[in-house]
Amino acid sequence: MKKKRKNVNAAILIIGNEILSGRTQDKNIAFISNWLNSKCGISVREVRIIPDVEKIIIKNIRTLSKLFNYVFTTGGIGPTHDDITAQSIAKAFKVKYGYHKEAYKILENYYGKAKFNDGRKKMAKMPIVAKLIYNPSSAAPGFKTKNVFSLPGVPSILNSMIDNCKKYLTKGLKVHSKTVNLFTVESNISKKLATIQKKYKKFVDIGSYPFFRLGKIGVSVVSRSTSKKKLINVNKDLMKIVKDKKIKILNI
Repeated sequence: MKKKRKNVNAAILIIGNEILSGRTQDKNIAFISNWLNSKCGISVREVRIIPDVEKIIIKNIRTLSKLFNYVFTTGGIGPTHDDITAQSIAKAFKVKYGYHKEAYKILENYYGKAKFNDGRKKMAKMPIVAKLIYNPSSAAPGFKTKNVFSLPGVPSILNSMIDNCKKYLTKGLKVHSKTVNLFTVESNISKKLATIQKKYKKFVDIGSYPFFRLGKIGVSVVSRSTSKKKLINVNKDLMKIVKDKKIKILNI
């Protein structure tokens, strides 16, 4: 992993008609977001889900790659006719698309020449300038083109190979978080929370999320920041609200 940079961000682009139709439930957004935040100090700022349509893929790749430090795509790099992510990325960046020599060798060795059919050969096609993201599960590599990382849509395979993206990333500062679970309703603390957020808006993100536990309604207040000191200060201010309003804390 490269030298740390303070604020590093990313977008996730989920590509696949099966996600949009509801036939397949996405599991990659949460995994990638958590991995980037916890392992790399990179904040995910936007997520998009789009169909397997070349023009739409090209448009989104061009837009997101300019807006964010990194873009992670999932889906569309398999052996079938509707797997068009690789060729779309090549067109988005106006680079040559074809057999990547190293990827071709990896797949040929994995399947053997006799079973290395056209469908499997297709998985070696990508922007020829791409850097490979090695796949310990099923050999077919992902790839990095400029600041765009292209990974498979199958969660178990993606999970097994994502650590191989690290060497291409500039690490951001670790984001710390603090969660306080309160037995109260959001409306009871919303104004006070808004005041705290305004006070620390440059340093801390504060969110409130309702829950229902032990037969009672409550709110989880989650504060996130690269500064541990600022989180401590936010928690002190929150505890003043808890004390003034006599709110019970749920310890989990």
